[in-house]
Amino acid sequence: MAKKQKAKSNSPTIALNKRARHEFHIDEKFEAGLSLAGWEVKSIREGKVQITEGYVVMHNEEVWLMGTHITPLISASTHILAEPTRNRKLLLHKKEIAKIFASVQQKGHTCVPLAMYWKNNKVKCEIALATGKQLHDKRATDKDRDWGRQKQRIVREHAG
Repeated sequence: MAKKQKAKSNSPTIALNKRARHEFHIDEKFEAGLSLAGWEVKSIREGKVQITEGYVVMHNEEVWLMGTHITPLISASTHILAEPTRNRKLLLHKKEIAKIFASVQQKGHTCVPLAMYWKNNKVKCEIALATGKQLHDKRATDKDRDWGRQKQRIVREHAG
């Protein structure tokens, strides 16, 4: 009798940071590679990653992804001590690093991870330069989102 395999999703998206889009105005996006260990890739393939608490830090002209949590698989990490929240290096071009560094030095600007996804057979992380939203900005965004949903409902009702 064959074992049932878990149905794999065709979507390249691994994890989304919906909280970042709620908390920040997204100014500019970058695609960065990730420097990962073997057990981390196996865990990511199983979908055991969370980037909502993640943030990006500049240190010694390098960009690091901190605060993300990759849960180690019991079967994949038997011979090593797996650290789920270790700092992971982001791989970017020097010009992109310089642009991020210059923007982060300005008051009110930060760099946050938006998504983690597969591109070919590599894990990529979409990071963004962002500015924090005020409370009234968050309310306006919610109001616009609700109005968009209502418009879709009205169009569906009158079209059918």
